[in-house]
Amino acid sequence: MAISDVKEYAHLTEADVEALGAEFDAIRREIEASRGERDAKYIRNVIRLQRVLEISGRAVLFASPVRAAWLAGVALLGTSKIIENMEIGHNVMHGQWDWMNDPEIHSSSWEWDNTGTAKHWKHTHNYLHHKYTNVLGMDDDIGYGLLRVTRDQRWRPFNLGNPVYNLLLQLFFEYGVAIQHLELGKLAAGRYKPGTAERAEFERKRDEALAKMRKQILKDYVLYPALTGPAFKHTLTADLAANMLRNVWSNMVIFCGHFPDGAEKFTKADIDNETRSQWYLRQMLGSANISGGPVTHFMTGNLSHQIEHHLFPDLPSNRYADIAVRVRELSDKYDLPYTTGSLPVQYFKAWRTILKLALPNKYLRDTTDDAPETASERKFGGRTGTIIDPTTGKRRGLRTALAQGRRRFTRLGAATRR
Repeated sequence: MAISDVKEYAHLTEADVEALGAEFDAIRREIEASRGERDAKYIRNVIRLQRVLEISGRAVLFASPVRAAWLAGVALLGTSKIIENMEIGHNVMHGQWDWMNDPEIHSSSWEWDNTGTAKHWKHTHNYLHHKYTNVLGMDDDIGYGLLRVTRDQRWRPFNLGNPVYNLLLQLFFEYGVAIQHLELGKLAAGRYKPGTAERAEFERKRDEALAKMRKQILKDYVLYPALTGPAFKHTLTADLAANMLRNVWSNMVIFCGHFPDGAEKFTKADIDNETRSQWYLRQMLGSANISGGPVTHFMTGNLSHQIEHHLFPDLPSNRYADIAVRVRELSDKYDLPYTTGSLPVQYFKAWRTILKLALPNKYLRDTTDDAPETASERKFGGRTGTIIDPTTGKRRGLRTALAQGRRRFTRLGAATRR
């Protein structure tokens, strides 16, 4: 089972959790108080860079019948789309720059360059995903209704296609995001009965989604290629390649932040009465970072700092590197894991989970309490809680327990192994 008692799993008392939450609140207040011209200059410069890259890519594609020009156009346009979606669109729509009161860079007015509508995305992502991060049955980003990514999800023969579904989702990720808000699984299950309010609401959202898709397809695959005249076919394929480049990269970054080992999953048990401090703790345990340098951080929209983003989704992304130093200090202080790894390592772990979970649990080595992709408080056989090392005076909690490889009792394993 996934984690049903976050405090117990984290080896923290209620007082510990509230103290941790107070320290996160203090970080938030400090960053909010220090926002200013340096931050505003950053986002404006990013927008200028993105527009220069896009214009350059479009200009080069007039010569797209030449292979070198086609490749350059794809690289320029793909990079432009990645920056627009990741560092600009995603973060602007989180309200990270609303404090500037600039109507051109405001969450209420920004519409990004992909087939999903900003309106739908802000509900499924800003509200559902960030409020219920990795909570089974609440967060649709756990597998996007398509992939099995935890043993707590009941296996069905459909899941044998996990690797194929993920490959298709990567290539056409913008369309997966675009239809996520429609909850097509409910439609397939017959829950949208004709003539009901639910059906009317579904049709309204469907029409909004289709309108944005048509607009995006017309722009990328008709109008822009038509502008290049004789190069129409080459420009069309370049646009398709740039979009797929952006889709695969976005998918990689998001999956590396949510599905590698150490990014835990949770049950609904504690959510109804969850305090702000408990929410902070769940975000920290349910997220994973990508290590790297400034270019990696920038090209991921600073979602390489996924832990910090989940803790403070509406603080400016250019501050996450500084916030990460503070969060690491708190993870040391409270002996909590801080899950991070290189992009190849995190991506490998995410894919490994997707491949393994195409199979039923009975063919897998670990149990639902002890699996690499998620664990539970039962992993420790009831032996949880903070211990103070009598020699060093340091706290020994979850991170120490995980490092020591402590397992639940053999009896519990025999009872729960599937």
